[in-house]
Amino acid sequence: MISILPKDFPPRALKEHFAIFESLLEYSDDKILEDFGDEEIEVIVGGPPCQGFSSANRWNKENADPRNKLFFEYLRFVELLKPKAVVIENVKGMKSLYKGEILDQVVQRFESLGYKVSEPSVLLAANYAVPQMRERLFIIGVRNDYEEFVFPEPLTPSNKISCKEAISDLPSRESEFGIESDNYTSNALSSYQKLMRMNASSLYNHVATKHTEMVKSVIKLVPEGKNHKALPPGVGESRKFNEAWTRYHSKKPSKTIDTGHRNHFHYKWDRVPTVRENARLQSFRDDFIFTGPRTQQNKQVGNAVPPLLAYSLAKQIKKTIEKT
Repeated sequence: MISILPKDFPPRALKEHFAIFESLLEYSDDKILEDFGDEEIEVIVGGPPCQGFSSANRWNKENADPRNKLFFEYLRFVELLKPKAVVIENVKGMKSLYKGEILDQVVQRFESLGYKVSEPSVLLAANYAVPQMRERLFIIGVRNDYEEFVFPEPLTPSNKISCKEAISDLPSRESEFGIESDNYTSNALSSYQKLMRMNASSLYNHVATKHTEMVKSVIKLVPEGKNHKALPPGVGESRKFNEAWTRYHSKKPSKTIDTGHRNHFHYKWDRVPTVRENARLQSFRDDFIFTGPRTQQNKQVGNAVPPLLAYSLAKQIKKTIEKT
């Protein structure tokens, strides 16, 4: 998916006026120019997969891996619309993939289209007021007629927001299951929670998973901040990868939110986090409501760029392209 934002773009109008629900592979050059050619495009943001490239010498459209086509589609939009800035987000492992050859090729492609690209950086979300130890790679370039983009300084390098500060105001759901919407049962207990509640009058997506008694008995054995390694011998033998069965620590940011939602436990309650709790840990405000089956809701949350991190980057991009 890519996002194309014209100047003076109205955020609340995205779904009604600017969302495109079709394959980019079927979106012709003429159609792109018809829909956006008269607009002054500020930025094109995307997360096209690049892991399909096996080495730099196979960097071409004929590469068999279908994931590669999406990157070239992203480039096609950039070449046709010539936005002021371009942004790509990807997993941090891309930076070292094939000893950096793939990343070098990405930068060279943008340079050939008239963009100067800042040194790609891996940013830690917890440094930007997000209560999560999530690391992601960002590639950001601006057109050659602007000054080079400089990544924003960390906002919270030593005072990171904890899980407790993020979600302690939400109902426990120890015995309440299947509730789709609800009222808050306590006041906001931190400045972060006040921010997350902004414009929200009801609580959505806070539906607890109903575990079996056997599963709950195992979860109870995991101490706060520990994982499967702390379980007694013979317990949890099938879950021996690093992130398996990790209980969050109340006084620290969470681990990276995943899309499967079953590897982590609430720091206090003996269950996996709800969609709303994970959304809070991603910095989605409570007025952002996720729809579809719960498995899809978890994917929407887990695959997203944390909004507060995105906000810090957006402000810095805006500052860069507004300079004359």
